[in-house]
Amino acid sequence: MRLLRSALFNLGFYFLVVVLMIAALPALAQGGAAIEWHARRWARLSLALLERTCGTKVEFRGLENLPPGAALVAAKHQSTLDVLALILAVERFSFIYKHELDMLPLFGSYLRSCGQISIDRSKRAGVLAQIIAAADQTFAVDRRLVIFPEGTRRPVGAPPLYKAGVARIVEATGAPCVPVALNSGLFWPRRRFIRRPGTMVIEFLPPLTVEAGKGAFMQVLQTRIEAASDRLIAEALAKDASLATPTTTPQLSRS
Repeated sequence: MRLLRSALFNLGFYFLVVVLMIAALPALAQGGAAIEWHARRWARLSLALLERTCGTKVEFRGLENLPPGAALVAAKHQSTLDVLALILAVERFSFIYKHELDMLPLFGSYLRSCGQISIDRSKRAGVLAQIIAAADQTFAVDRRLVIFPEGTRRPVGAPPLYKAGVARIVEATGAPCVPVALNSGLFWPRRRFIRRPGTMVIEFLPPLTVEAGKGAFMQVLQTRIEAASDRLIAEALAKDASLATPTTTPQLSRS
């Protein structure tokens, strides 16, 4: 039954992407705010479909920790579900994405037209400079920049792999950094077909600054995100032990 429900969701999810991209075509002429509205509608409908077909709910905690105006949102990244949840929770969002996505029909046009940030990773020496320059422009218009400090999705239980670029951005721009913990990998694992029932939690933690230096900042950022994510994973496993995978043990051993 879980396999069938997952198949229904996956079919519905991609069908929804296509339908909403076509429906949102007039927004391309209107600019960022209109496209962002459609993106939030896509996230809302996708999460509703996920709950209806697979029994997977999303709970937000700590939204009061998101300051008004410009901020850097540094989130744990375990699943595509993270992106949907963050689109819904973070107003005036800008995500960093790889330049190759610009080539996707329609999708690339939407990204370019609504304040998202394209990075050419082939220019390795200049990637951080690209991001800092884009962050300056983003914060200047009171948008929130969403970044995944590990750079890519990491399975539950994988050793943390944080990159120091987050500290460089905060140091260069002076923006507050809001850490985000989550347990989404238990319910929508990366590179897996199955979607599992339960409550995925995404938790916004108190903001950080780099006043103590980049090294101390990164240590605190990693410790807070990992400890809170471990807690959320343990909470979910206490409710449903069947969510456990062979990789959850090392994750929980750090808590």
